[in-house]
Amino acid sequence: MNFRQLDLNLLRVLGAIHRTGSVTAAGKALALSQPATSNALARLRDYFKDDLFVRSPGGLQPTRLCERLAPEVQAQLKMLETLVSVRDDFDPAHSEMRWRLSLSDLGEMMFLPPLAAALRQQAPQAHVTNVSVAAEDVPAALESRDIDFAIGILQPRHRGVRAELLFREHYVALTSSRWRPASGPAGRTLSARQLAEASLVVASPTATFHGSVEKMLVRMKLSERIVLRARHFGALPELALNTDLLTIVPQMYASNLGQRHDLRVWELPRAAAPSYEVRLVWHASTAQDPAHQWIRAQVHRLFGRADTSA
Repeated sequence: MNFRQLDLNLLRVLGAIHRTGSVTAAGKALALSQPATSNALARLRDYFKDDLFVRSPGGLQPTRLCERLAPEVQAQLKMLETLVSVRDDFDPAHSEMRWRLSLSDLGEMMFLPPLAAALRQQAPQAHVTNVSVAAEDVPAALESRDIDFAIGILQPRHRGVRAELLFREHYVALTSSRWRPASGPAGRTLSARQLAEASLVVASPTATFHGSVEKMLVRMKLSERIVLRARHFGALPELALNTDLLTIVPQMYASNLGQRHDLRVWELPRAAAPSYEVRLVWHASTAQDPAHQWIRAQVHRLFGRADTSA
């Protein structure tokens, strides 16, 4: 008896006949014709080398072998049905789901607090871990299931990785409210000359694509104006507040800081200011999973403000 040769669909027929006591009734329950059900029973008898069911005045009666097999088969089929069906339902209020995402240090500051607040309210038993993954390694981490999704300046072009644009953003300059340009009027936008006269501090995180700031400064021949390089964006507010240094940061971050610190936001010369796109990325294998669909919907609700037609 070779289990590999057994068509597992036949076990559904075995369970249905045992449950109904009739080939006809079993066929109706499984949406099979009577000949198809009879044929399935014949194949089962051939495989097990046993009649499985014998006729009696009260209908089909199971043999001893069938009486031993059928209840266990039905129990296993029920368990399998439950396992398969559970993906159709996701109850955030009672789920103990554990999500692993990847955010840069700036992304952790900007995205994790609102996301955590939403989860604590809607999915209080869920768990979230931010895993440090370099931007270029995100596709591989998604494929290996080391992370479930990522948010950032990401442009994955790998098969199996899906992406959704959340928003487009640009960079601005940030200084102490007391800071003034060395020359010219202190308007809303700094001129190229005013920027060239400033002393700069920039963040150079290794795990993100925020290196576009330094590329801009190189293009403008201003890289020599950088007097301090920090490893993390979190250091920039205090540096701007307590020195005469000017820093260049994403507008979203600058707006957030301006609400809590005595800082001033300056627009950069339009032709020079780099822009960027923030995307949510995930692996295609989780595209239809209800739990993953739910968390992606939360991310889109919290942070999505893209005009994707632009």
